[in-house]
Amino acid sequence: MTLPPDLRITTEMLWHGVLIFALLDAVYVPVLIWRITQENFERIKWTLLVTTGLFWGLLWVWVLFHFWEPVYSYIFLAWMRGFIPFAYGFLFAGIGLGMWWLSLRLPGNPVLSFCLLGGLWGVITHIWAVHLGIVDKPPMLQKAGATAAVVIAAFEFMFYWCVILSITSILQWLTHRTFPILKDSQ
Repeated sequence: MTLPPDLRITTEMLWHGVLIFALLDAVYVPVLIWRITQENFERIKWTLLVTTGLFWGLLWVWVLFHFWEPVYSYIFLAWMRGFIPFAYGFLFAGIGLGMWWLSLRLPGNPVLSFCLLGGLWGVITHIWAVHLGIVDKPPMLQKAGATAAVVIAAFEFMFYWCVILSITSILQWLTHRTFPILKDSQ
């Protein structure tokens, strides 16, 4: 994927992204709530940990491959490029485990809590990115407003955590179907 050198992300584009991700989440989250029972959510701990680490690590490999020069080279030091996917994979796996733990202790449906916490984590990470200069330093993002960059993160990350929950649930189901003895050991 080659980006046009004059590509500029605008605030309007980000608000359109907010709408798209919000619509996706409005469908995806209720489906997950319907499909993942409390009992199944309680069992996914270790599968979720591994899935989350791999998902975020691989996502950052892709992101840095395609967006290092136009975006992230303005934010991170060059030596960090190879380190970021591993660091973020481990960090986000830990965050995912914490979100899982907290979701089981909050009132209401743990799947909904998990997805909302994922959106909150997106807001936190993007507030930090704005603080580091993500909408000021890279020319590609200089026409993007900080507020839109933070708001889109809530819905974008909620979507990512929905994908992670889906993959985790499928892997959990396949594992227990293939190795039924593991079902009782958790």
